[in-house]
Amino acid sequence: MLQVYLVRHGETEWNAERRIQGQSDSPLTAMGEHQAQLVARRVSREGITHVITSDLGRTRRTAQIIADACGCEVIAEPRLRELHMGVLEERLIDGLTPQEEQWRKQMVDGTPDARIPQGESMSELAERMRAALESCLMLPEGSKPLIVSHGIALGCLIGTILGLPAHAERRLRLRNCSLSRVDHQQSPWLASGWIVETAGDVSHLDMPALDELQR
Repeated sequence: MLQVYLVRHGETEWNAERRIQGQSDSPLTAMGEHQAQLVARRVSREGITHVITSDLGRTRRTAQIIADACGCEVIAEPRLRELHMGVLEERLIDGLTPQEEQWRKQMVDGTPDARIPQGESMSELAERMRAALESCLMLPEGSKPLIVSHGIALGCLIGTILGLPAHAERRLRLRNCSLSRVDHQQSPWLASGWIVETAGDVSHLDMPALDELQR
């Protein structure tokens, strides 16, 4: 059985500003660095053999902290990037027009075929995320990889493993540096071979997440 750990990147400056990132980038905050250290400490006992990350700066930094703790090299994988948010990238959420806010919400509210102008659909996101996950099956026997990616991207991946369509309403909370795990095993009742073991675990973190503080 192959176990694959999934980590969302640490808190960024744009997370704190409520600015849309998508495939644009923003550095980790001091809290984000701390979160990455905590999840690194958590997984350092799991025998991680490969740390595979989105090639964006916020994920690469989170991945490097984890890799240092696990004694691994960082492998960049562009297919693990966040959903491309098109014309809304770099915009403050509080500054969106009603039309723009509707575009943003349709990406996570279950609207079929939703797409922000110049952006990416959830189906396109799911296809590349699933391909990146499947590539872990080509690793040497006995490998235990860890993937560092993004909130919408990981939520879409986990949802499709559970059998939901890529555009399904988002109901899984994946906070910064949350830890999930999916396993691949041979079973007559698993059509794809993948099963979700855990999702969104934050028991290793010691401070409230931004969405908890902003309630």
